Amino acid sequence: MLVLGIESSCDETAAAIVRGGREMVSSVISSQIETHKRFGGVVPELASREHLDKIVPVVKEAFARAGVGAREIDGIAVTQGPGLVGSLLVGLSYAKAMAFALGKPLVGVNHIEGHIYSVVFENPPIEYPAFALVVSGGHTNLFLVPEPGKYKVLARTRDDAAGEAFDKVAKMLGLGYPGGPIIERLAREGDARAVPFSVPRMGDGLPDFSFSGLKTAVSKYVRETGLQPVAEGETPAQAVKDLAASFQSVVVRSLVGTTEKLAAEHRPRTLVVAGGVACNGALRDAADAAGARLKIPVYFPSRHLSTDNAAMIAAAGTIKLQAGERADLDLNADVSLRLGNIDAEEDAARRGHIRYRK
Repeated sequence: MLVLGIESSCDETAAAIVRGGREMVSSVISSQIETHKRFGGVVPELASREHLDKIVPVVKEAFARAGVGAREIDGIAVTQGPGLVGSLLVGLSYAKAMAFALGKPLVGVNHIEGHIYSVVFENPPIEYPAFALVVSGGHTNLFLVPEPGKYKVLARTRDDAAGEAFDKVAKMLGLGYPGGPIIERLAREGDARAVPFSVPRMGDGLPDFSFSGLKTAVSKYVRETGLQPVAEGETPAQAVKDLAASFQSVVVRSLVGTTEKLAAEHRPRTLVVAGGVACNGALRDAADAAGARLKIPVYFPSRHLSTDNAAMIAAAGTIKLQAGERADLDLNADVSLRLGNIDAEEDAARRGHIRYRK
């Protein structure tokens, strides 16, 4: 089965052709980093406008690189949500128009599920039950995946996503955007024990994540020590490198510690770590070490596939198309689309108070 994937949930316009759900025939990504860099984050209206400019040439290039014609595909998979509504609508509108014009089946894909499928191209098949830790600028979730297409949320962030925290701390320190790669680079030259930040935990005992308090702790440290943001063109001081290393260490310990603890209870056969923050070398090393202790394989996407891309959407969509799923042409964007089920009682409990521990 040959599937066209389209992704436009945030600030990447992407299209890909995937065969059989595992072979990436082509993948084209148009990034908007330069557009949003000066604002220190994504500006939704600017993102939507750029998607409108790029969607047609990006899809055409995906077909050209694949060496196939539009009528040769067997279906179209498009990100339905979550994401920015204006951005999502660009990809959805284009996919629906193409599906109608070509008479091809269409499926909507949850963006987070797409990230889980980003590992299928360069790793052995996932063995189930599996764990999937999805960590990006907009999402931080840990799922139990008992079988393909079935998801149970075990932990999620109650406030900032991990990638969002990286960006905000980088902005606070004058390091630029996106913050994750910059903080990771500086952390290599810093002392992770220099600033004794605490790993957050929930007052109700649920194994959720929280990074807003850590961001506040960084702000407080900067204010109390008088640490100045790095000026453009200036070499960061050792104190900034130490702060970056300490911050990154707490984020990684929070993510991997919770994942390892729950994995010891549920005994998955595979651990998937995906999303933009999966590019982080410290997170990869810590997850690999946890996998070795648990005696399970850990699968990461390549760096190209860690950030938003359409190949992962096509891979996830292939499973749906093969199962006979079809979306009508009234398919609409859902900015709060969830993956997995959380009952009302548990969801209410997750809103409880947050305590901190070292």
